[in-house]
Amino acid sequence: MAVTVSKQQVELREVVLRNKPEQMLSASPKGTVPVLVLGENSVLEESLDIMLWALRANDPHQWLSPEFGSEQEMLDLIEKIDGEFKAHLDAYKYAPRKVEEGSEVQREAHSHRDKALAILAEELETRLMKHDYLFGNRISLADVAIAPFVRQFANTDIDWFKDQPNTVLISWLDGFVTSDLFASVMPKFEPWAEGQNPILFPQEATSEELSIQN
Repeated sequence: MAVTVSKQQVELREVVLRNKPEQMLSASPKGTVPVLVLGENSVLEESLDIMLWALRANDPHQWLSPEFGSEQEMLDLIEKIDGEFKAHLDAYKYAPRKVEEGSEVQREAHSHRDKALAILAEELETRLMKHDYLFGNRISLADVAIAPFVRQFANTDIDWFKDQPNTVLISWLDGFVTSDLFASVMPKFEPWAEGQNPILFPQEATSEELSIQN
């Protein structure tokens, strides 16, 4: 999404992680995605770093300059969600699904679920009760960087999530996943193979046509 709105066109190579191409591992031996190769000796290996690269090159909607707060405050919030929240998310998301009701495994998973939800309530819900997005009434870097984590959490048990009292958080997430901008970056691509025609991303759509509507 950040690459799209910044219009920093790149060559996209879709990979299947169980069959990682040698070219990917040569560029980034840790073998995770995303990877952005900027040059022979310049590789970005984290989503946030790629977002910052794109937006610092061109930020037409001022995602790095929120209505309230600062870029550093956004980065601090992203770090908390990517750290403390994600630890609980992973423990909940990857817990065995088919376990005996009331078992220790289930209680442990639900404990992580509840702690994750408490972080969302404290860090996100309280902000969203004041304005439409996390740092004001227009979208910013924080929304786009954090919403995918919340989406993973919600999709682990979507019925349970939508039954929670965090109504503004649920509305915010719904606005994110039903937006034209989100849809524009979600098409499926065939896995990359040596010799195939390059796939350029984004194509010709402009960021103005793909704004998020809450």
